[in-house]
Amino acid sequence: MEKLEILINKEKIADCVGRLAEQIREDYRSKDFLMIGILKGSFVFMADLIRALQIPLELDFIQISSYGSAKKSSGKIEIVQGLKIRTEGRHIVIIEDIVDTGISLDFLLGYLAKQNPASVRICALLDKPSRRKMPVSIDYLGFTVPDKFIVGYGLDYDEQFRFLSDICIINEN
Repeated sequence: MEKLEILINKEKIADCVGRLAEQIREDYRSKDFLMIGILKGSFVFMADLIRALQIPLELDFIQISSYGSAKKSSGKIEIVQGLKIRTEGRHIVIIEDIVDTGISLDFLLGYLAKQNPASVRICALLDKPSRRKMPVSIDYLGFTVPDKFIVGYGLDYDEQFRFLSDICIINEN
């Protein structure tokens, strides 16, 4: 039986989204940029971020997987859904829910580099550096979190808990 403990409440999340939007808006106000959300976890964060940005942008989604129904990454990455919009010569901001091992982002950065974008930056709501296996530079960061399994605000465990407004830790009892 899982017990949930609130780690970051919805008010702190909203403040963070506003702060990140302000930073991105300043950097991309006069640029034609493409925001790429990593599905499925980033969709709630990305929706709130886009509304807070209040500047023109294009968006696309990519779905990559390394977890399946497990709580730990398998380390093997596969593209489940590819991009639909051309990335060559574009300024790209990748939207990620949580950076954990860094393996998925390292894979995605390599995938995008082959398409010759003008620039690529990463915006992550959460960072779990204690689990890092591949170095990742996060340009826009919300919160650093402990090495616990995190759910809510779009993040899931086996497709459950995405609906939660707060970010929670699963404590197994």
